[in-house]
Amino acid sequence: MYATLARKSLLKAAPLVAGTAVVLVEKERDKLPIYPISSPDIVLLDTPSTLERQIGTVRKTFTETYSDAYSQVQGVVSKWIGVEHAIESRVKALISPTESITPGILYVGIATLSGSIIARNRLLVTRLILPPTLLVLSMNHFLPQTTANVSEYFGSLEDTYFPTFAQKHAVANAHTRMSWDMLKDSTANGKQKFDAGVETAVDKIQESTGLKIREAMGWGKSVTEKVESKVLDAVKAVEKKEEPSKTDEKSV
Repeated sequence: MYATLARKSLLKAAPLVAGTAVVLVEKERDKLPIYPISSPDIVLLDTPSTLERQIGTVRKTFTETYSDAYSQVQGVVSKWIGVEHAIESRVKALISPTESITPGILYVGIATLSGSIIARNRLLVTRLILPPTLLVLSMNHFLPQTTANVSEYFGSLEDTYFPTFAQKHAVANAHTRMSWDMLKDSTANGKQKFDAGVETAVDKIQESTGLKIREAMGWGKSVTEKVESKVLDAVKAVEKKEEPSKTDEKSV
């Protein structure tokens, strides 16, 4: 009986105890904390759909392809610019600053075209040989220094890339130069012999007829001028030799 009364009294007192406990907990919650409470981080997870993933893959592939193509195009452009600068510097180095290119190159072109026109109705060999021959001759005449620079440049290329052919070319040039020198010497000797023969013939005719053919042809003046120049040279040489002897006498 006492047990039942105790239970009833406990059951009646339980709500009061619970109420007081709730009030105490709420009061503890209402109190401000001593240290600041950090707010929790909110993380949002973005989960793309399948379509978005495919679009991203296509965009990435397209961007990489465009970047590769752009880099290749830039490489080609930079190489071409380098080639242009190299050609420009080479042309400036080949052109002689002492020669006027504008009229000279026009004269060379006119000479080459004239060769083509002249050889138009000729044989095939003439049509093939005459224009380049006139081109080379006109360049050597109107632009000699530039032509020499161009030939030296091609010679250096030949020595670098075709050494065997360069040796044969050098031998051929040497033989050609020797033949040309021999031809000039023989021509000069023949001219001298011809002039000497003409002079002897004129002298004989002048002696036999008494006509002054030398004076009429102007040879007498040239001969006298040559003799006078030789005499003056001899006098100057003698004077130069006498000057040191005079200085020696003065010093003594």
